[in-house]
Amino acid sequence: MIYVLFGLLMLVLIFGPQYWIKTTLKRYGKWRKDLQGTGGELAEHLVERFQLEDVKVVRGAMGADYYDPEEKIISLSPEHYDGQSVAAVAVATHETGHAIQHKQQNPDFMQRQKRIRIAMAIERFSVMALLVSPIIFAMTRVPHSMILTVLIGVSGMLANVWVQFKNLPVEMDASFDKAMPILEEGYLSGNDLLGARAVLKAAAYTYVAAALASLLNLGRWLMILRR
Repeated sequence: MIYVLFGLLMLVLIFGPQYWIKTTLKRYGKWRKDLQGTGGELAEHLVERFQLEDVKVVRGAMGADYYDPEEKIISLSPEHYDGQSVAAVAVATHETGHAIQHKQQNPDFMQRQKRIRIAMAIERFSVMALLVSPIIFAMTRVPHSMILTVLIGVSGMLANVWVQFKNLPVEMDASFDKAMPILEEGYLSGNDLLGARAVLKAAAYTYVAAALASLLNLGRWLMILRR
């Protein structure tokens, strides 16, 4: 019974945040003809307003909402670039908030980029460790060798979760210290501001939710290695 409850808790932790984010974006993603423009148009306007030099707004792939500080690109997924909705406006402003952080050389934002690069390198190494662990065991027949490589693999995948939790304050700053005050200036009003706040919260937790979902892949790896 305890194992069943633990399993259910893990499923909630892994799938719960993703479900919440998707339902929030869908709820406030309906086309609104009374809004002033699309997410892409708002992002372009904010880039010009805040004089974000060399920053470009592009129509990205599905789910590709992010700011790339190296290329200075604000990427918005089609539903947010072309969409005229509360969700599109809020997400566009959140990603522009990251560009503002970059312009201001926000120390936490700059540290965020370093942590992400380190986490990506560790995660790649951990995947390689999980891939070669059965080979090492087959060659050495030493159980401890496989245990060691599995531990390395597990620690690498958990590192990504840790990094995203460490970066959460940067995401919250982009949402509530940058984007929300901008939207309150008259870009949205009334109940739309409440909707934007919900979307901005979801946007801030997007990477954390994705990192938690990656733990499901970790479980799959361990199941394969047990066979």
